[in-house]
Amino acid sequence: MADAFLSFAVQKLGDFLIQEVNLRLSLREDIQWLRTELLFMQSFLRDAEQKQSGDQRIQQWVFEINSIANDAVAILETYSFEAGKSASRLKACACICRKEKKFYNVAKEIQSLKQRIMDISRKRETYGITNINSTNSGEGPSNLQVTTLRRTTSYVDDQDYIFVGLQDVVQTLLAELLKAEPRRSVLSIYGMGGLGKTTLARNLYRSPNIVSSFPTRAWICVSQEYNTMDILRTIIKSIQGCTKVTLDLLERMTEGDLEIYLRDLLTERKYLVVVDDVWQREAWKSLKRAFPDSKNGSRVIITTRQGGVAETADNRGFVHILRFLSQEESWDLFRRKLLDVQAMVPAMEILAKDMVEKCRGLPLAIVVLSGLLSHKKGLDEWQKVKDHLWQNIEDGSIEISCILSLSYNDLSTALKQCFLYFGIYPEDQEVDAKTIIRLWMAEGFIPNEEKRMEDVAEDYLNELIRRSLIQVARTFWEKVEACRVHDLLRDLVIKKALEVNFFDIYDPRKHSISSLCIRHAIHDQGEKYLSLDLSNLKLRSITIFSQDFINMSRLKFGSVFQHIYVFNLHSHGGHIPIVPDAIGSLYHLKFLRLRGIQGLPSSIGNLKNLQTLYVNDGVQYCELPHETADLINLRHLVARYLKPLEHISKLTSLQVLQNIFCDQWKDVDPVDLVNLRELEMHNILSSYSLNNITSLKNLSTLTLLCKENESFPSLVFVNCCKKLQKLRLNGRTKKLRLFSNSITMMVLENSDLTEDPMPILGMLPNLRDLQLRKAYKGKDITCNDNNFSQLEFLRLEYLLNLERWHLDTSAMPLIKGLGIHDCPKLNKIPQRMRDVELLKSNYKW
Repeated sequence: MADAFLSFAVQKLGDFLIQEVNLRLSLREDIQWLRTELLFMQSFLRDAEQKQSGDQRIQQWVFEINSIANDAVAILETYSFEAGKSASRLKACACICRKEKKFYNVAKEIQSLKQRIMDISRKRETYGITNINSTNSGEGPSNLQVTTLRRTTSYVDDQDYIFVGLQDVVQTLLAELLKAEPRRSVLSIYGMGGLGKTTLARNLYRSPNIVSSFPTRAWICVSQEYNTMDILRTIIKSIQGCTKVTLDLLERMTEGDLEIYLRDLLTERKYLVVVDDVWQREAWKSLKRAFPDSKNGSRVIITTRQGGVAETADNRGFVHILRFLSQEESWDLFRRKLLDVQAMVPAMEILAKDMVEKCRGLPLAIVVLSGLLSHKKGLDEWQKVKDHLWQNIEDGSIEISCILSLSYNDLSTALKQCFLYFGIYPEDQEVDAKTIIRLWMAEGFIPNEEKRMEDVAEDYLNELIRRSLIQVARTFWEKVEACRVHDLLRDLVIKKALEVNFFDIYDPRKHSISSLCIRHAIHDQGEKYLSLDLSNLKLRSITIFSQDFINMSRLKFGSVFQHIYVFNLHSHGGHIPIVPDAIGSLYHLKFLRLRGIQGLPSSIGNLKNLQTLYVNDGVQYCELPHETADLINLRHLVARYLKPLEHISKLTSLQVLQNIFCDQWKDVDPVDLVNLRELEMHNILSSYSLNNITSLKNLSTLTLLCKENESFPSLVFVNCCKKLQKLRLNGRTKKLRLFSNSITMMVLENSDLTEDPMPILGMLPNLRDLQLRKAYKGKDITCNDNNFSQLEFLRLEYLLNLERWHLDTSAMPLIKGLGIHDCPKLNKIPQRMRDVELLKSNYKW
């Protein structure tokens, strides 16, 4: 893992030598020496990291290398930033003097690093760390291999996988939840980590019968360290929504007030609440008073690893102890998750069955083992995996921690960094896929080569999913939209991250955080974190989830945070009225996310390295200054801003533009937005022309949303977007026309069509995924012969008048997923569709 820090430092040192051509010879030689030494050390690191888990001395040695790499990067970045400022404001002679001073400071610090390297080189000999003479021994696939391990289809299966042999359990628990018992009762699901408690609860929660029977539903994760007030607020917000009035009201309430408020909210409702991952009896006791028994059949589901919690949750409740899988079920699950079952020859099958049997029916262990073996080719590689695992067998079973660690160690350096980054998020939190991909890019984990960084990062995410280290939470348009990490894997992430000082999470009880880590995460009491002495830190990243963080003026942008690449304000408790001008001094910043703000200062234009800008996540309005158009490296802009952004066409690196309004776009000349691939536009009026969208030659995803009760203007231009693949139209459409043949995925919503759209849509030769939601007011749809030749997934939702579906023999020959939701008059579907897999609704707007 430290190899990743060294690689980054070596790259930075090389870039610095290229960019600073006028360096004094002695300084150039020192930097070159430093780069060579760090490069040489990389050959020892892998061997060291394999040994360090059992040797405190080697852990310290690896840590010192990591520290030197971070310090080297910080020294050069500080020099580059200060020299750049000097060059922009001083005359030539003064600039030279200023640079000479900076050279002197850099030279002194480089000399200090040289001495430290010589010291740890001596320690290497003392610790007996030897070169294993291999650049990829014991590691997972290289970046190139990751790219070539793509799925045969872009669709990522979002069906929960830990349900081999548990269908009967689902039916039993559904019957228990839906039985005619008016008393509010508690259903407890109990079992060890990795058995699939949360997955089982999630399937119950999403079941169509449950959705229709319980008008009010809420899901809350408790975990080991919980805050009752935060939990109560979360339940209330999930039921009532997150308006500013609600948020302000909840922040002023005491715990008693919140309990009474939630009781009143639920009293007249039939509700189902899932309380996931309860560790202590006290946690449930502190919540249950807020769940009233109105004798209307309300239910609560609890998942827990603690038998005492399950048994005492409700004296008359139902407790289900989740069982382990049988040997046959275990083998079935293993084969389902194996990427290439056909390549498993008989000798490999014998090895695999032996390893699966030792997993003792624990689903998480089985799927992670399958993910590991999927990336090992041939009998010899599988034998090596078995030999590693058998070293740790004492009682006839494999410890799950051994399987998880082996899977982690099998990752490439880049994938290890990406995997560890999930540990920054709070336990049980869903992680937005696009956001974490952009964070990886900002952190420097993704190589900037011929292929787009976004595509490489998406490959990395899918690779972690294929290895079953990351779970898919939600998909849309055949891509992962949100993901999560299992608790046991998160424990592994935290352990590995601490070993290499990858990040640290602020502990408000100890009021401390590591000054040695370059990434800080604040989950709670953000205001208290700011009272720490943060001087002399070399932070690269700060992520704040704390709800009480409202005072940005206390952030010392110009000193403590001057080196950061990521400032991620993920959540907050209220509005932050002022963003200080000093934010413009964060010259190295690549990812900036601010929430609850009213506007940005003009200094934002100084952030020339910024790649991603989220403002209020595009939900609340804000003011963007004209200088935003100076962000020449901006790739992703997600903001709902009030006034037109002048000169937006200057943002030639822009790839994603979300939440722009139509009246802001109509005067834009998009001809220079040559890299824009994704555009989302709101408040469209029928009086506006959208024809200039055709100038976006690389546009692949287009989302257009009309203002309420408005209709689209002419959509003829869509046929001219030759690279358009994904199209979403939300608003009244007078009549469908032929769209571009390049379209593969389409959503039509609130279209109010009176003519059957299927004959037109069926002629699109590449359409694979179609969703019609409140799109058609008629009674019949007809799919003619040879239509929808490539369609794989179809969703029909809220077609309230639809009664009949006519499907000709040769229509939809490739269909494999069908979702029909809230079509009350459609009592019969074509015979051929009855065996097609049922899809969940993926509606999120």
